[in-house]
Amino acid sequence: MAMREPSSEVHLTVAAVARRIGVAPATLRTWDRRYGVGPTDHSEGEHRRYSEADLARLIHMRKLIVAGVPPIEAAAKALTFAPTAGALPAESVELQESTSDHELVEQLLRAAKALDRELLEAGLRAHLEKNNVEKTWESVMCPILTTVGEQWKKTGNGIEVEHLISDLIIRILISRVSPSQSPVNPRPVLIASIGEETHSLAITALAAALAERNISFQFLGARTPQSALNEVVRRSAPPAIFLWAQLKKHADASYVSELPVLRPKPRVIVGGPGWKNIDVTGADLAADLTSACTYIERALGL
Repeated sequence: MAMREPSSEVHLTVAAVARRIGVAPATLRTWDRRYGVGPTDHSEGEHRRYSEADLARLIHMRKLIVAGVPPIEAAAKALTFAPTAGALPAESVELQESTSDHELVEQLLRAAKALDRELLEAGLRAHLEKNNVEKTWESVMCPILTTVGEQWKKTGNGIEVEHLISDLIIRILISRVSPSQSPVNPRPVLIASIGEETHSLAITALAAALAERNISFQFLGARTPQSALNEVVRRSAPPAIFLWAQLKKHADASYVSELPVLRPKPRVIVGGPGWKNIDVTGADLAADLTSACTYIERALGL
């Protein structure tokens, strides 16, 4: 009897493929039964095994669905997709053209939940290219962060998705922050997260928005103690100071009242949900990124 040559091709179980592309095994079986996207070399009575080419087609289908393509259309395209030998994952897939920011947010949320960093980053950067930091932050980035954060609080699941989104957004925003060669203000404004506040996404967005406006700034980042804040204020005499507090326990009004006395007096702006219902004498409360930028521009006489 002729001996069968061992194959060097990797064959994966349903469970292994499901883990690779981030769907339930039952979903794979449904795709096979309903659309015919399944193992191409399946013999009766044997366990279902997927080849690398099968996996590439399924990755392609998954990316299309995440991008907003209906499953039936994604399956049809996956069946005609011809992966290059040894090339995994499959070719990149662009987001479907959206008619509103809401539709884009829905597509990017699907990409984030599928942990598709490439698709998520492409969508965010494309929106930034057509708009400014303020628009992208308030219309796309914040809704994504809020939705994922609320889902995590409600279910306890999805922390990895939240970390993926936060890490990617902060990296994109930092890439938009570059010192201006001819700033509109000779003395930089000061922005910081006060006390033990570790959240710095919002002030990174503010830094990126100020850079777009050609406004120079000093970025102290997260966990800025009063002593460090006061020393920088004394030495640089900023025309405006922005203090962020995400959590209420960090929104201490003394950070404003104990600032060094300067002439002319800098405009102090506080922002973040931590300041809600806290009376901060001598400071303006910025409701969002746009109002923070507006207060800072007024301090500079723009």
